[in-house]
Amino acid sequence: MNPSPETGGDVPARHHEVDRQHEGELIESGPRGSAAIAGLLARFQPPPSPRQSVDSTNAPQGPVSGTPAWGLEQLAKAIVSKAAALLDIKEIDTETDLFDAGATSVDAVRLVAVLDRELNVRLSLDDVFADARPRRLAQRWLGSPTKRPLPEAPAATGAPVAPAATGAPELPVASAPSATTTASQGTDIMPTETVTPDETLPVLDDHAEDLALIMADLARADQLPWCGDPEPVPPRRVLLTGVTGFLGGHMLLDLLRHSDAHVVCLVRGDTVQDAERRLAEGLAGFSLPWSAEIRRRVTVLPGDLRRPRLGLTDEQWELLANELDSVVSVAAAVDFLRGYPSLRRTNVLGVLTLAELAMTGRPKPLHHISSIAVFNEIGIASMGEDDPVAHVDRLTAGYDKSKWAAEAALRRARDRGLKATFLRPGGIVGHTRTGAYNPHDINTGLFSAISRYRVAPKINYSNSAPVDWVSRVATAVICEPSGWGQNYHLTGRPDTLTEMVRDQELGGLNVRVMAWDVWLKDFLARCESDPVPELEFMARVLRNPAGQKIVEASVTAPMATGERTEAFVARHKLPPPTRYDAQARLKSYERMARDGLVILPHRDDPPHLWFRETMRGKVGPADGKPDTHCSFALTLSIASMYQLVQHRTIDVRGTVSCSLLHPDPLTVDDGEIWVRPHEGVPHRHGLDHPLLRYRLALRDSDGNGWWLEGWKTARARFDYMKQARTLTIRAGREGEPASLAGTMRVPKKSYKREQIDGIRVNPNLSMREQRIAKLAWLTWFSAQLGQGLLEPTLRAGAELLDLRPDAIDLDKDRYQAKLKQWEKDRKHLR
Repeated sequence: MNPSPETGGDVPARHHEVDRQHEGELIESGPRGSAAIAGLLARFQPPPSPRQSVDSTNAPQGPVSGTPAWGLEQLAKAIVSKAAALLDIKEIDTETDLFDAGATSVDAVRLVAVLDRELNVRLSLDDVFADARPRRLAQRWLGSPTKRPLPEAPAATGAPVAPAATGAPELPVASAPSATTTASQGTDIMPTETVTPDETLPVLDDHAEDLALIMADLARADQLPWCGDPEPVPPRRVLLTGVTGFLGGHMLLDLLRHSDAHVVCLVRGDTVQDAERRLAEGLAGFSLPWSAEIRRRVTVLPGDLRRPRLGLTDEQWELLANELDSVVSVAAAVDFLRGYPSLRRTNVLGVLTLAELAMTGRPKPLHHISSIAVFNEIGIASMGEDDPVAHVDRLTAGYDKSKWAAEAALRRARDRGLKATFLRPGGIVGHTRTGAYNPHDINTGLFSAISRYRVAPKINYSNSAPVDWVSRVATAVICEPSGWGQNYHLTGRPDTLTEMVRDQELGGLNVRVMAWDVWLKDFLARCESDPVPELEFMARVLRNPAGQKIVEASVTAPMATGERTEAFVARHKLPPPTRYDAQARLKSYERMARDGLVILPHRDDPPHLWFRETMRGKVGPADGKPDTHCSFALTLSIASMYQLVQHRTIDVRGTVSCSLLHPDPLTVDDGEIWVRPHEGVPHRHGLDHPLLRYRLALRDSDGNGWWLEGWKTARARFDYMKQARTLTIRAGREGEPASLAGTMRVPKKSYKREQIDGIRVNPNLSMREQRIAKLAWLTWFSAQLGQGLLEPTLRAGAELLDLRPDAIDLDKDRYQAKLKQWEKDRKHLR
């Protein structure tokens, strides 16, 4: 390896045996990957020198004063040279998108550092993500007009110049020197003289070029073959892309569970073994199985959506064209920072390749997983399944434009006979049972930010649905011919801001609501003053103007409606869409908390609700009569309703006064109460059903430790209030067996005064929020206590009525014995 970047040496040598693509995909696979990207940036970016005091990720564009001047063509070729060496690619040109050439976010970070260190060219990661063509990167640095070479211009070296990015509009040019270089060429390219900008050329306009690229890409749909209608039968052989992703993995399993289809999975990889490894790792990351039974019905096909004909041989292409019954397009480059030129090859041209496959050979339906991002125009009035989508010239983010362009191209393909189905999810949130979540979804970043700072932007509607519901409905449409060729909104039952805030309040997360622009400034200021690695992904998105527009459009969007989807779900008896409420997202929150993305309420947090509990009674030796007065002055509290629902525990603080323990009151160092431990199952060979279990760690004034354990239990008696107020205790020194035992009781007069009327709630909450918190606690605790008191009565009733199977069997045995004895006596009398 060459000298490390930290020492100012060369870029680390790229080893052929190291799979950089796989490494980059792992780092890009979630928010932890985003944090890793930030770490890599810090690692590979050299410390700023006095002339470079500005953070490289937000540095102003343009040459640094006092440095040699670059020419546009010189700098473009120099960037090509460095990128070629970094990516270990023989030939790339100034119009090659580096991400299409195999670059990952890791390589983008390395390239930014190399250009800064070796060429004194300071670009930001946002520049690379927006348009990763070397000519564009040079253009951004120099701030000069665009100079695009004509595709037919010959190279100075005599080698042909690769065509400009497919379908790109051609602008007038002044000159067209060679754009192709190799890793060994151009390494000595250095700036010589300043190139004076040509004022006659148009000024760089990313948005206008994006629109021209989109129009060129749409024209490709007119070159697709004509085809007839597919056979209206459930598919038996399906091509599925994007199977290593969040939704694609779940759809694979649902296709296998709910149909007889054999699934051909297109997975990137040099060999079948590489592709199978990637598929198995992708499924495992979302808690999905990869068993022998699954492999029996799955064919893994190495390929690449970004390459012509999916990177397949002519024989493989023809075989798929004639054998497949259905094509399902799930794969997409989901990146909110990259521009349209960087995303189009996967999100648009790849979809057109799948359309060509569906229209070649036997006609096949194409089911395209689109997105309600096609409506991401700020201020759009409605988002119905057949409503007009956004105006493309009003979309700002490259991802939104790419999803819009894919749908527009497929609508043209519909005119040529393609049976294309548009399935539009909104936010795809976590699985309601496994908790698997999508690290690339904006909702993940928002949930992470809200849980940490307890501040939320004002949201009109959350058009989100759990992945298990989205996958189930999508696969049902794929398998039902009568549903093909339509538009479906897989957005579930949208949440309102009031519902979301209420869920947070009931869970103990007291969230303040801010206007969008106020929240945005507050969030970015917090990230600037106290950076959090887990929020680096969201911070980078929201620092980017295009990323801001995506999030703003999603939080201000109207409710997405789906009458056709609802009718389809009802007709085929699928699970109806329900609210993704606090209980449904609990598993995902816990999984996100383990990954460091979400901070769940903890018992060390300030108490959410508390009240006092006073007890009096008598204790004595463990084997003797209780004859010494004892009293408790406790404060019971909970940090959140999550603590109750998930752990069913109550925190305890206070003092214990008992002369047998110590002349002075003992302090509760740590204490917990378990509500209905072991689900209220009675003690072995006993009739006492546990209601509450107390466990206190005490400390006397001399520093000695004590322990105290107590049980409130229920029996089949009608003195319910007395049982709920009585606590049987044992106590002893720390590390020793029990030396004291007795019974404590809550006075009847103080029970209502302290534990109902005396409930106190976090004063930072509004009066409405305090009432909700108090009502939620009383409802939950009363239900638990009532169930615990009722269980022994029901058990006793069952025994009295001989409804237990063993009692019935016993009676049968007795009856049979009596019959035998009667027959025996009768014979004896005879």
